[in-house]
This record gives sequence, C-alpha cells and structure tokens, in this order.
Amino acid sequence: MRDVLAIILGGGRGTRLYPLTKRRAKPAVPLAGKYRLIDIPVSNCINSDIDKIYVLTQFNSASLNRHIINTYRLSPFTGGFVDILAAQQTPDNPDWFQGTADAVRQYLWLMDSWKPRDFLILSGDHLYRMDYRPFIHYHRQTGADVTLAVLPCEEKVASGFGLLKIDADGRIVDFKEKPQGELLKACQVDTQALGLSPEEAKAKPYIASMGIYVFRREALIEMLKVKEHTDFGKEVLPSAIGKYHLQAYPFKGYWEDIGTIEAFYRANLALVQQPNPPFSFFDSEMPIYTRPRFLPPNKILDSQIVNSMIADGCIIKNAQIRNSIIGIRSRLEANTIVENTLVMGADYYESAEERQAKLEAGIPPVGIGANSHIVNAIVDKNARIGRNVRILNKDHVSEAQREEEGIWISNGIVTIIKDSVIPDNTVI
Repeated sequence: MRDVLAIILGGGRGTRLYPLTKRRAKPAVPLAGKYRLIDIPVSNCINSDIDKIYVLTQFNSASLNRHIINTYRLSPFTGGFVDILAAQQTPDNPDWFQGTADAVRQYLWLMDSWKPRDFLILSGDHLYRMDYRPFIHYHRQTGADVTLAVLPCEEKVASGFGLLKIDADGRIVDFKEKPQGELLKACQVDTQALGLSPEEAKAKPYIASMGIYVFRREALIEMLKVKEHTDFGKEVLPSAIGKYHLQAYPFKGYWEDIGTIEAFYRANLALVQQPNPPFSFFDSEMPIYTRPRFLPPNKILDSQIVNSMIADGCIIKNAQIRNSIIGIRSRLEANTIVENTLVMGADYYESAEERQAKLEAGIPPVGIGANSHIVNAIVDKNARIGRNVRILNKDHVSEAQREEEGIWISNGIVTIIKDSVIPDNTVI
C-alpha cells in the first residue's frame, strides 16, 4: 500500500454535532472516554499498511493539531506521516474550502507530489473498523476510476446519504446525493444483489455511499479540473456517471455515521451493550490507536458499576454508574448516580488545595459533585457540576439551547457544554 495516499476530510463546521464542536474540529470530538473521532480512520489506515495520511480541516483545528502531533509519530525510515492541512488563502485560491472536493483540489498540488497510484478519501466522523487493502485490490481488479464503499440501508435514514444504483457487475449507473420525496422513492433497488436475504432486502431497499472512496490518480486529477464542482457527493460523483467507470464495493461490517448528537450519543452507549456490542475496541489484530497519556490507574471506592466503561485516571467515590462511559481523569464525588450517560472527563487534574479554594469561592471543582444524579446526558470535558445537581430532563424537553447556562438539549439528550459551570442544587 506504499502507492496509496489517504485523505481524511474533517473540514466542515460540524453544525450537526454542536455544541461538541463549539471549541474543537469535528474529528477532535472525544469518543468512548479516551479516543477522538480522528483515531478511527487513522487507525484503519495504519492497520491497512497505509502510512501517508493527510487530514484536511478548516475550523477550530488547535486541539486536533495537538492530538495528531502528540499521537502519530510514524517512523522516519518509512517516509510515513499523519499531517494536518488547514484551509489557507493563497493568490491562486483566495477562498476557504467550499466543499469536500474543493478542499482536495486546493491541496492537490502537494498531495500529487507523492505520485500515488490511488487516492483513498475518507470521512472523519464515522465509527467502523475496515481493512482498506481488499477494498483497494477490488478497485484495481475491476479497473475502476472510482470505487465507493457501500452498504444497504433503511428508508428512514436513506435521505441522509448519497444513494446509488448498480448493474449486475456492481458498476454504478446512478447516484443521487441525499434525495427527498419522489427522488428518494426512485432510488429503491433490490439489495439482494449485495448478498441480503429477501427479508433483509425488503427492510433495506437502498444502497448508500459510506463516504469512503478510492480514486485512480489520473481520474481524480481530471475530475477536479471542473472548478464549479466543489463537493464529491453533490457534483463530482453524479457528473462522473457515464463518463468514468464507477464501481461499488459492498461493506459487510458495522458502520455508523456519528455526525449528529443523537447518533453520537447512541453509538457511544452502544459500546457498553452486553454481551456483544456492535463495535468493540477490544481487537488486538486491528487496534484503535490514540494518544498515550500515562495516567494513573483508576481509584474506585465503594461504588457500584454496571455495564459501563471507565477510562484511565478516574477517581470515583461511592457512586452508582449504569450503562455509561466515564472518560479520562473524571472525578465523581460521594453518592453520585450516573445512568445512560457519556462523561467525557477532563484535560487536567486540580490539586486538593485548588478544589478546596474553588468550593470556598462557591465554584464547583472539575467533575461531578456529591449527591448529583445524571441521566441520558453528555457531559463534555472540564465541566464543573456542583453538589445536589439533577440532570434528568424531567420535563422531557426535546430541543433547547441555553448556551449561556452551559446547557444544550437535542433530541431529548442533555449536553453540558465544555468548560461549563453548573451551580449547586441546579435541576435540569
């Protein structure tokens, strides 16, 4: 795979994941208590022997830069790298990235200097494990100009994806980006061609693009010459039908688009499902890599923990934790209850003296204060939740934006915004 160059697209504003993207790029959003979204595609590349990786980003890239610099230092003897390419204004390109294709176009001069045989283009907000080698071999064996990884999907989610039709040889004959109404109905196909049973094909009558593409080098260069085409899904791929050979590669494993708060929340909590979660980080053959932090072991005192994951460096006192993920450096004080919740943890520790000084000043220390109860929530990093706080969404509010209070509710899921302070005795 030395002749493959990977491009990870992470430059969007991440509006669907707001407020998790308020102060960080979408690929830098924490995942499963200790990872970040960017770790998924980068780890898949490393596990597939692809070691030339560019990450394209545009918004709030400071924490993403720091994470990649501190995590991915590939051997200088192989020529491998994981580099950030941030949007910039130049005399030739005075505008920021206008879309996924435009982002690649603006840096094509640099990426093409490696003269790869193929470009592997990936998204930065998906949860899956994939060996890209069979995918690329299939692309080359079929002689395709572009190959898309695809999977069948249900009608209720189909309108959120690029949908396609294929012939008997798996060649793509039609592509529609996020169609609605009658256009959506017209995209229905018999997905038994992907190996589904008649019952499964009836439940999932659409073929969706996963946002994972492999382009033959010459084909990508030629397609990107049309500067009006700024997005792969909306313009580049639909216009390539009939002019280039586009092939579909059926993917058989677990894949989840976690680009919304609801999808992100459910994908994280699915990790603690028993006995077999749909995705597991416990895979020694294709591990997911992240930053080594050298944190101390957890200190858990007189607590009850059921169907949960606890990341490194936590201090938990007399707590009840059920169906939840507790992130790095989390601190839960006495008699706290956490249920169906993702606690992202903290970036730093406060000393005993600092914590006492905060309490005396009426400011909760970092973590979750004593006698607090949190259900169905996301607690972002460095949040200060006081004592006797109830985050229960007791009124079943579906949507609310109380950003000045550090609270954001989406699809009934309460998010406590990063660095927010929730005073003692607050009820949400």
